[in-house]
Amino acid sequence: MARQPDEKTAKPKTDDSALIRELALLLDETNLTEIEIERAGLRVRVARSVGMAVSMTPGYPAVASANIPAAAPLEITELAQHPGVVPSPMVGTAYWASEPGAKPFIEVGSKVSLGQTLLIIEAMKTMNQIPSPRAGTVTRILVEDGQPVEFGEPLVIIE
Repeated sequence: MARQPDEKTAKPKTDDSALIRELALLLDETNLTEIEIERAGLRVRVARSVGMAVSMTPGYPAVASANIPAAAPLEITELAQHPGVVPSPMVGTAYWASEPGAKPFIEVGSKVSLGQTLLIIEAMKTMNQIPSPRAGTVTRILVEDGQPVEFGEPLVIIE
C-alpha cells in the first residue's frame, strides 16, 4: 500500500513555493531588487540584479542606493589594482558606524593608523570590524552604508 505524504511534510513545500512567488511579484510591483524574510525558522531571500542594493538587518534601517550610479566594470578593476585599496575579507553588509545614527568610523580625508577600525561588515548576524592594514589618509570610500559587499570587493582607498 502506497504511503500518502502527511500534511505536515507536504504543506511547507507548497507554502514555500507560494511565498517565493509572492515575494518575486512584490519585487516587480515595488521595483525593489531584494527581499528577505525569516519566520518560523524559514529564511527566504529573493533578489534580482539591476545595479541597486537593498539591505535589511535588525537594528538598521533599509538602505536603498538607487541614486548612486553603478560603477563601470573597468573602474572597479582599476580600483582593485590600486596600491592603497582595502578589499573586503568576506561577504556581508558593510556599515560605516557601530550602530545606526552613530558617527562613522572614517570619512574621506581622515587619517587612520594601522589596525584602526575602518568599517564593520555584518555576516551571519555577526558584526566584524575591518581594521586598517596600514597608516595613511582615507582618499575614497567605495561602498555605501548598508551596502552588500562581496569577498575581495574594494572597500576603501588609503594613501
